[in-house]
Amino acid sequence: MNIPQLDLKAQYQTIKSEIDEAISRVVASGHFIMGPELSAFETEAAHYCGAKHAIGVASGTDALLLSLRALGIGSGDIVLMPSFTFFATAGTVCNVGATPAFIDIDPDTYNIDTAALKTWLDKNPNQAKAIIPVHLYGQMAEMDTIMEIAQQHNLLVIEDAAQAIGATYKDKQAGTIGHTGCFSFFPSKNLGAYGDAGMVITQDDALAESLRTLRVHGAKPKYYHHQIGYNSRLDAIQAAVLRVKLNYLDQWSQARREKAAQYDALFQKIDEVDSPAVTETNSHIYHQYTIRIGQGKRDQLAAHLKEKGIGTSVYYPLPLHLQACFKHLNYQEGDLPHTERACKEALSLPIYPEIENTQLQTVAQEIQRFMAVESVTAA
Repeated sequence: MNIPQLDLKAQYQTIKSEIDEAISRVVASGHFIMGPELSAFETEAAHYCGAKHAIGVASGTDALLLSLRALGIGSGDIVLMPSFTFFATAGTVCNVGATPAFIDIDPDTYNIDTAALKTWLDKNPNQAKAIIPVHLYGQMAEMDTIMEIAQQHNLLVIEDAAQAIGATYKDKQAGTIGHTGCFSFFPSKNLGAYGDAGMVITQDDALAESLRTLRVHGAKPKYYHHQIGYNSRLDAIQAAVLRVKLNYLDQWSQARREKAAQYDALFQKIDEVDSPAVTETNSHIYHQYTIRIGQGKRDQLAAHLKEKGIGTSVYYPLPLHLQACFKHLNYQEGDLPHTERACKEALSLPIYPEIENTQLQTVAQEIQRFMAVESVTAA
């Protein structure tokens, strides 16, 4: 048995001729940096998202970093964010000289808890500069409430939509509600490049111009620098690959939803498994299908599945507020209980458009077998 958590080879086989042609087209052109391929992808991606501007950058991390810079966030500023997220959300804040402030999550959706966000702001009035809501696992955060809070407190909003391109909240695309939206095209993402790549979207003309300047060392025009920027360009081969894949994104997202629905049905028979909760306002794209396994059994289950040839991942085993590099912020274990519990219970299972129904059934059967053995042992 071999059921990987993600099978990119299977995806490639379905679009091989188009991918090969796109890469050959770039190689034959000799135009590898910026240029027409990137411009075309930016236009197509902006149209897909319903954004006025799309700016290709070198990675999802750089999308966050350049957004922070373009919005003028830096030394002395506090940025609010969930602690249950990939490190880059906080790392980029620190790298511009600002300070992250960590907020607990909604235990059902894993996204930032807006009640906890309000509580922090009430206790610390006029201290924060921005909010970074993270649309985790492919489901958007409660953006109406977040934007209301931001307006009340005069806060900037950067959507970390690294895992959520194509997801919607009340029919609004991920990344289009805040001041900027940041995407990652890391190969494992639903829209994945063949290397590092990212994008920022915005409706703001001035922000878009600043982002375009920052990604080329702050030069405008070339060799004339009015600010210090970065080398953060999305190269032409990655843009060409992403142009092909963008045409399939909705189809793939729907396939993921169908696979998730099958998992949901299978897990109804297993009391110990909590399936993902989906808010009515949301269209989930299931970048991850993440279950909860309580009673300290998560790691044992992951080991059992690995032994059976089934891939899983833990996103994330240690919350950001308890990471060693943030020790100076003086968070203690117990400060964010829902986040800390999720780190002990969340387990992401195999899900991708090409996964077969029989494979989904095998995953569920092995989880059911494990739980049955555990029940007997406990008795």
